Amino acid sequence: MDVDLLRFAIVLAVLTAVTVVVMTRAGVRLRADAVVATLRAIAQLSLISLVIAWAFRHPAAAGALLVVMLAAAAWTSTRRIALGSAVYPVVLGAIAAGSAVTVALVVAFDVLPGGPELVVPYAAQVIGGAMVASSLAGQRLRDDVADRWGEIEAGVSLGLMPRQAVAEFGPRAVARALTPGLDQTRAAGVVTLPGAYVGLLLGGASPYEAALVQTLVLVGLLAAQSIAASTTVLGLAGPLGRQRPAYAPG
Repeated sequence: MDVDLLRFAIVLAVLTAVTVVVMTRAGVRLRADAVVATLRAIAQLSLISLVIAWAFRHPAAAGALLVVMLAAAAWTSTRRIALGSAVYPVVLGAIAAGSAVTVALVVAFDVLPGGPELVVPYAAQVIGGAMVASSLAGQRLRDDVADRWGEIEAGVSLGLMPRQAVAEFGPRAVARALTPGLDQTRAAGVVTLPGAYVGLLLGGASPYEAALVQTLVLVGLLAAQSIAASTTVLGLAGPLGRQRPAYAPG
């Protein structure tokens, strides 16, 4: 696919400007974040394209690339949850568990034949989805603990362990984290044409083949996200229950 880089750059600049203008009019103080995120995406995707192209020529390096992606995803999620770097191992374990189970099943049944050129992009999408679910679950649990700290103290006074008292809020945090993935899966093919499906069509695959792979991506994401969100909540229940949050009301 031939791309006119000048026109491509102009469209990106205009879309970024639209985002900034809308945020300004809406009073949203994330304009700088939007610009930085765009520039980072351009730089990071350009760099990762070179790295992935190299990994395709050196299959042994594909595993190392995924480990780096996993570590970066866990760090990003840890920052979003905003409970300090001490929870990084918890988040890393949650994202790794969700990603590993999903990718291992796909590889074991050999439904993505062809080697690293298919497995690496699939695993990267799964890691990204698990990261988002971990972030959303951790943020929701953190906020619920802060807002309803009195209930946690009451539970502890009745004999519950702090972890048990916090775990009462876990199901709602997990449900909130899984909502975007569920909506994406429900809407696939009716409201939206997901990225993998469109990419495969542009690459020459038949609509049927593209649909099969996209379904595998969506269902795999749900599996990874459910594991990551649930494990994140379980892992954070202890740290959150040990000390009253500084931002808790009252």
